[in-house]
Amino acid sequence: MQGPVAFLPQGEYLIAAVQNDLSDSELVKLRDDVAERVGRDRVSGIIIDVTALDVIDSFFARSLQSIAMIARLRGAETVIAGIRPDVAIAMVHFNLNLKPLHVALDLDEALKVLASLGRAERS
Repeated sequence: MQGPVAFLPQGEYLIAAVQNDLSDSELVKLRDDVAERVGRDRVSGIIIDVTALDVIDSFFARSLQSIAMIARLRGAETVIAGIRPDVAIAMVHFNLNLKPLHVALDLDEALKVLASLGRAERS
């Protein structure tokens, strides 16, 4: 049985595809798994794909921010991809934001964002 998050290596990047809504303990596990995998797999970028989610609440948004800060301290950038239109509208309505996280429309765009961040860092 597949867990709530599928981890997919993509070259120097790691894609964490969230399959369904996560409990608080599953969010903590996601944070810990990402932190561990950044070092173990030597990834320079993480994409968290939330396309499957119907809701992003304040705890989830804060958890994403925490994941990104931990990843950055371990040498990787994080991009959140696939926020659905209705989820984005609800986030704005409830004044939730993902600042200072990088966001992208979809997985392809997220890969481009990570590539551009890598080029900017090397310059």
